[in-house]
Amino acid sequence: MRTLAAPCTLSLVSRLKVYKSPSSSPMFQLCHSPFSLIPFPRPLSIMASATPSSSQAVSPGDVNKETNVFQLVQAHQEKAARLPPVEEIRTVLDQSTRGMLSTFSEKHEGYPSGSMVDFACDANGSPILAVSSLAVHTKDLLANSKCSLLVARDPEDRTDLVITLHGDAVAVSENDQAAVRTAYLAKHPNAFWVDFGDFQFMRIEPKVVRFVSGVATALLGSGEFSKEEYQASKVDAIAQFSKPVASHMNKDHAEDTKVIVQHSTSIPVDYAYMLDLDSLGFNVKAGYQGNTFKLRIPFPRRAEDRKGCENPHSRYAPSCPVSSQLTTLLKETKEDPVFYLHLTTTEYRPT
Repeated sequence: MRTLAAPCTLSLVSRLKVYKSPSSSPMFQLCHSPFSLIPFPRPLSIMASATPSSSQAVSPGDVNKETNVFQLVQAHQEKAARLPPVEEIRTVLDQSTRGMLSTFSEKHEGYPSGSMVDFACDANGSPILAVSSLAVHTKDLLANSKCSLLVARDPEDRTDLVITLHGDAVAVSENDQAAVRTAYLAKHPNAFWVDFGDFQFMRIEPKVVRFVSGVATALLGSGEFSKEEYQASKVDAIAQFSKPVASHMNKDHAEDTKVIVQHSTSIPVDYAYMLDLDSLGFNVKAGYQGNTFKLRIPFPRRAEDRKGCENPHSRYAPSCPVSSQLTTLLKETKEDPVFYLHLTTTEYRPT
């Protein structure tokens, strides 16, 4: 793996002046490293351990007018546990369903051609495409198998993680057709056209996987992984529950999420909405005094499975309900915060 981190001269104060505006402004897209949702990206080499320190919270104390809110956020985020970079990339690709396919144009020799395509990853992390013989990109791939697939974790945020997988597109063998079809339809259940006569499945066999984040921010982070490194990594086991858990929390327990973020960061955020989660924590979009930014809220330990996420007790915030029928975020004391996911209901299934 090779990484790059390049600083920018834009100061913290000047950035706050520029971005002090509604959520529709660039403040909505505040920068962060590929694997930590914070307003101040940091080098990829500064990765938090999966085993956090005795306290991941900022030193206790109320926020006042003299306090630099975003410095508090940065201090908190530097301690937040995160997935290893290659595991994060493998997980994001596995959870994604659409990207930009770049091919070598058959008609316009030497020029690249781009197409928005749906895809699903197989068990080895290789993207699977369902392509029509009538499509221009299919003709391109049959003439030249070299291609790339660009996937953005948040297409609306140019500073967020962007992954580019380079590889060769090959037709799926007859022996693999059934497994590939099942994997593709699991992500695209309404894609009935995959059984049409002019459609076929193609697999992009990865050669190298690149990533970049923090574009146009205080610190640019980028790097790449070989095919062997990428395929040796695992999809995070808890990330599959992101969609149902985040949807439930945002619909029924948004106030509880806000309280947890406030207590964890010592910042009196106005709101906090859950974006996604993994075995080491969850990510939120929060607002404070007209500014909108992303934050990482860590768990105290890696959750290996649903059972490992369970915690039926909480000594914090009686307003945070605990129910065997709900997925609830729990937190203990401010000095030693503990977060768990209560995933005991059969209501939540992998997506």
